[in-house]
Amino acid sequence: MPPGTLEADWTWTGDRFEPGVQVRFGEDGRIVAVGALGLDPDLRLSGQALLPGMVSAHSHAFQRGLRGRGETFPRGSGSFWTWREAMYGLVADLDPESFEGLCLRTFREMRAAGITCVGEFHYFHHREPSGDGGGDYALDERVLAAAATAGIRIALLETYYRTGAIGRPLEGAQRRFGSASPAAFWEQMDRLRDVVDPRRQTLGAAVHSIRAAGLDDLAAVYGEARRRGLPVHIHVEEQRREIEEALAAYGKRPMELMRDVLGSAEGLTAVHCTHTEAGDLAWFLDAGGSVCVCPLTEANLGDGLPGLDIADAALCLGSDSNARISMLEEMRWLEYGQRLRSENRGALRDRDGRVARVLFRAATAGGARALGIDAGRIAPDAWADFTAIDLEAPTLAGWEPDTLLESLVFGAAEEAVAATCVAGDWV
Repeated sequence: MPPGTLEADWTWTGDRFEPGVQVRFGEDGRIVAVGALGLDPDLRLSGQALLPGMVSAHSHAFQRGLRGRGETFPRGSGSFWTWREAMYGLVADLDPESFEGLCLRTFREMRAAGITCVGEFHYFHHREPSGDGGGDYALDERVLAAAATAGIRIALLETYYRTGAIGRPLEGAQRRFGSASPAAFWEQMDRLRDVVDPRRQTLGAAVHSIRAAGLDDLAAVYGEARRRGLPVHIHVEEQRREIEEALAAYGKRPMELMRDVLGSAEGLTAVHCTHTEAGDLAWFLDAGGSVCVCPLTEANLGDGLPGLDIADAALCLGSDSNARISMLEEMRWLEYGQRLRSENRGALRDRDGRVARVLFRAATAGGARALGIDAGRIAPDAWADFTAIDLEAPTLAGWEPDTLLESLVFGAAEEAVAATCVAGDWV
């Protein structure tokens, strides 16, 4: 993409929308300068506002195939599939082509919703189930190919998955998820390092959960990832059953185990933390961790409402199962959930009492930080990843410059998204 300068009617500068702001980006797809540059813009976004592209920091793209089937889908004889049964049934049915097609559909829908970057928590690795927990990892590059076709920025969070539950082997469809050992996992990471497109694709490491990896393996994956400077993600205390199983096996809750085994949370993002106790969460945040919340999926599965009286710099959002892809809804339901927890009312407010700014930072800069990507902000050296908003969208009617962000976050739908840009390339 040749270098260029763009100017919208209004541009989000981090705290407010401002007119007359120009954004210059270079051939490498990064922002060079922002401000009243006095240039003739190559692209004038009339009737539009420019914002940083939104970031879904936690996604399982293939689960888009469960839409309409993961709640109460009939299986005959008057009974219904549970979500878990439906997910494993989908895993058993997908071949590489249909898997890639589902990922492509998800990523395209994300871009239409204003999402320019996704953290793909990817554990669906193998073409065929493997008896030893290994396999061909044939589906890993399929995810990258789908992202490239959709033009979305992706942090592929390659996920270590070794046990079907604490102390139990992988079973059935789970055997398409497995890694035989941390060494085998890092061998695959080395292969992926040679195929990613550095302009739009990066790698991170993930451990699925305490139930899917032994504590020694968790420590090994985390330690090597930090040595390589990679972000690490893990599901933590999403469901009460996970906590009960950890207490039965180890005598401690998952977050307590992470504190004992890892000692640090630098570069680590805990996904969900739905049932994490306040003291454990405080340790995790003080130790450098981030929390990713996925309100629509957590509500869809009935998991519960997390308590989130935390600094917004450590908070990000994900679309998770992609049953509904809308960062606007993720933002508003994040705050609505805290309102429903009476002890947390007002938790998600900044120093000026503005809720929408906290939510938007979580949906942009917070997600980028958790993925180790310089995006989610309109500033020099950041990637030129943007979302353009149609100021004439009916759901924004009545907006004013001081209320535009609130109008977008609390009242708008995806119809307000006019276009998205990744590394200077517009769709």
